[in-house]
Amino acid sequence: MKGIILHGGHGTRLRPLTHTGPKQLLPIANKPMSQYALEDLKNAGITDIGIIIGDVHPDKVKEYYGDGKKFGVSINYICQDQPKGISHAISLCKDFVSNDKFVVYLGDNVLRKSLVDYVKKFQNSESDAIILLCKVDEPQRFGIAELDKTLGTIKKIIEKPKIPASDLAVIGIYFLTPKIFDIIDQLKPSWRGELEITDALQLLMDKKNKIEYDLVTGWWKDTGTPEDIIHANKLVLDSIGTENQFLIDADSTIKDGVVIGKNTEISTDSLIVGPAIIGENCKIGPAVKMGPYVSIGKNCILKNCNIENSIIMNDCTINTETNFSCSIIAHGSEILDSKTEENKFLLGERSSIQI
Repeated sequence: MKGIILHGGHGTRLRPLTHTGPKQLLPIANKPMSQYALEDLKNAGITDIGIIIGDVHPDKVKEYYGDGKKFGVSINYICQDQPKGISHAISLCKDFVSNDKFVVYLGDNVLRKSLVDYVKKFQNSESDAIILLCKVDEPQRFGIAELDKTLGTIKKIIEKPKIPASDLAVIGIYFLTPKIFDIIDQLKPSWRGELEITDALQLLMDKKNKIEYDLVTGWWKDTGTPEDIIHANKLVLDSIGTENQFLIDADSTIKDGVVIGKNTEISTDSLIVGPAIIGENCKIGPAVKMGPYVSIGKNCILKNCNIENSIIMNDCTINTETNFSCSIIAHGSEILDSKTEENKFLLGERSSIQI
């Protein structure tokens, strides 16, 4: 079985964070969000992976993942020149997939439960597709599946309905066979000008092919907005110290729910409240109060500040007597006290800070 990670899209709802790189490389608990997808596939035994790259700094994706060897997988890159929809992206993978079953994983999705059981189920199944469903609070934001509860089957799949018939979202992980390529060839663009995956799945059913579903246990997060990213960061940090803890660097230490990177120094007058993660080569203090639910990247310097429920990326310096909450501060940013009446901020990639 092969794996496909979708790494395209413009991430307009995440601007200014996505002006200088793809949204899937934005960090959650100090790890690019698409790396959770890659590790999920690898841990399920899928190591032959295609990454669909778009026109938003594809070089940065290739630079980070390379040929995949350092992650224990083999990576092929497939270019989608314009964001024409998930089904269009899948259609570009026909040669890569060949005659194999495959899993499509949206690179901006994070799933709490591993893929292992789902992959085994699909490998042993005669179904032409398996989709994963999750109950959501705002179903109009997602593709929705309406079920026939008597038969235990899917009645209908529709993209972002104004009046949803159920609260079961079709999450961004699809188990497919090569039959889907002929189906996609028959699609017409939606009102958004895209080839929708929900339309492909619906047509697959209409053609009397078998689609199964499974309900996701635990949580699933689609990280389409800054609020979603902060919430996903919280959910991932909550796994620290549990049996199913998300992977962290081998040379990090964990104490009281706080992951501390190599060569990081924390002053005695600073207070770190877990769950939290601090990258390597950081200097925390003096007088820092941090946490809970804070992720600090590598090579950061923090002084005299209070931070909670926030993400600070790599190479940031913060030295100001200010409280930060629900913030995302892009890498390379500086936030310093000014002794003049006019404060001066040197901020990195698409940061938005309220002080």
